[in-house]
Amino acid sequence: MSATRRQILSRTGASVAGIAFSGALGELFAGSAAARERAGYGPLIPDPAGLLDLPEGFRYKVLSRQGDPLRSGEGLVPSNHDGMGAFAGRRGRVHLVRNHENRVTGKIGVPTVEGLTYDPAAKGGCTALELDGRGNVLGERVAIAGTAVNCAGGPTPWGTWLTCEETEDKAGTNGYTKDHGFIFEVDGADPHRTGAVPLTAMGRFQHEAIAVDPRSGIVYETEDAFQKPFGLFYRFLPEKPLGGHGSLRAGGALEAMRVPGVPDLSVIQETGARFDGVEWVPVPDPLAAETPIRLQDFGPKGITHAQKLEGCYWGGGSVYFVSSFARTGDGSGATHFGQVWKYEPYRRRLTLVVVFGPSTDIQLPGESPDNICLAPSGGLMVSEDGDGAQHVYGVSRKGEVYAVARGAQNIGTPEAPEWGEFAGVTFSPDGRTMYVNCYTPGTTFAVTGPWC
Repeated sequence: MSATRRQILSRTGASVAGIAFSGALGELFAGSAAARERAGYGPLIPDPAGLLDLPEGFRYKVLSRQGDPLRSGEGLVPSNHDGMGAFAGRRGRVHLVRNHENRVTGKIGVPTVEGLTYDPAAKGGCTALELDGRGNVLGERVAIAGTAVNCAGGPTPWGTWLTCEETEDKAGTNGYTKDHGFIFEVDGADPHRTGAVPLTAMGRFQHEAIAVDPRSGIVYETEDAFQKPFGLFYRFLPEKPLGGHGSLRAGGALEAMRVPGVPDLSVIQETGARFDGVEWVPVPDPLAAETPIRLQDFGPKGITHAQKLEGCYWGGGSVYFVSSFARTGDGSGATHFGQVWKYEPYRRRLTLVVVFGPSTDIQLPGESPDNICLAPSGGLMVSEDGDGAQHVYGVSRKGEVYAVARGAQNIGTPEAPEWGEFAGVTFSPDGRTMYVNCYTPGTTFAVTGPWC
């Protein structure tokens, strides 16, 4: 979660939602058959219930809210809904796996369940919802418990979810009984199949998101560190690439990206800037037993850092990753309001494809990019995390930005809560439903309509 609002300005001064980009927006839609060309679905219509404003023709359903009983009877729906993935099930069913970014101070922790709990002292984890073909909730249960600060993650090619701990707390810190900062594999259809086993070879650091190369099985990982020293961009080379359920437990090698001559990605300001010959350096101690990885000795050439590395996804033969923002006041080499980078593994080439710009109008909604979702129909979805009204935005190939959804702007009473950031935007396997979380108070929505 970001601590400050980072407004974004339209490069033309006349975009639908007031967000600006410079760079090749078409890059973001690599692999999408028909990226959306027109800007938006029309104005947002105020919701009489005060929950979610949508364009005409769209409808939402509340699937789950924090504090309600889990249908499994295991306890209450946990708080702090964050990253989420949607997976195809049998007979047209959909399995949603939802992160809960609970620290030790989390309001409602993920209930501990035998065989699914890593550290009973930790309140984070995942819950799983099962939906039928009409979007009705058939079941809701704990998928993993006893993990900490589960922020984002990503899907695997074999249909599981990799949930990421955004913390480096060790056993004995904050009451934890085990070390944290790991990735865990979660099967939304059968959680006991994956259990609660840390994938230690993938590193112990402030994980944010992952993306898997479906050709090689290499897993790319971002590190969300907003204080200096900043995070690194990693790749994990598994011993059993694309091996299916549990294969990542076999181990592998963790490496960090070095861009020769670029110790800090924030100093690159021009879209289209390209760097060939990207190097991957073995991580000396992936478990960070004594020293956090980003502080370890990577040799005389050093390593490449970046502030707030967050979203990560695979598309069109490349991996894309986001630097949410950078500020010289925090120690970055330059200030920016968001970058999207593209790495081409088979060319060892890194390119800055999009830069977000600052705002001159505080009334304009918008926020630096956090996690990014590609819509099956083409187009990009960006979740907002800031002050005031919160939005989910769409972006057309031409760079036009439009609001897709807006949360309520109420004062914060039990009847009319103030809505927090949106998170976990994802689409059903058939592309007909967008699922999205409100972080706090934790709520999961399903949005249907003329997605095209």
